[in-house]
Amino acid sequence: MVRHRIFRRGHRGILVGGVMSLRSPLGRVLGLGSAKDGTDHWWAQRVTAVALLLLGGWFGYSLVRLESQTYLDVIRFIGQPLNAVLLALLSLTLAYHSYLGVQVVIEDYVHAPGTKVVSLLLSRFAHVFVAIAAVYAILIIGTGR
Repeated sequence: MVRHRIFRRGHRGILVGGVMSLRSPLGRVLGLGSAKDGTDHWWAQRVTAVALLLLGGWFGYSLVRLESQTYLDVIRFIGQPLNAVLLALLSLTLAYHSYLGVQVVIEDYVHAPGTKVVSLLLSRFAHVFVAIAAVYAILIIGTGR
């Protein structure tokens, strides 16, 4: 039995195998969107922004709830396992969200190809370094070393 895929133009897209698709036929063949990975990048920015709202809200609320913001109180706060994990998630999400934003700025406003590649590489290394340093600091403080 030979199965035929249904290709029919719908009102706003193309009906492919019974599922509406907004991608062009060439885009489906190549597996690319209009800007290759623009949609994934856009969603990653939105998801990390929502995560930062939630984690940032938790962090602000937690700081306000501390009896005092002395060094020992903050060390005790970070030493609690749940707080250490959430703080590490906040740090990693913040670094990733920052990287996504800086990447867009570099891609949009740096026009020399060599400078663009070097800038993107430096940005990636800097953001990875900051994320690793933050998680390392949280682990050191959290374990009491």
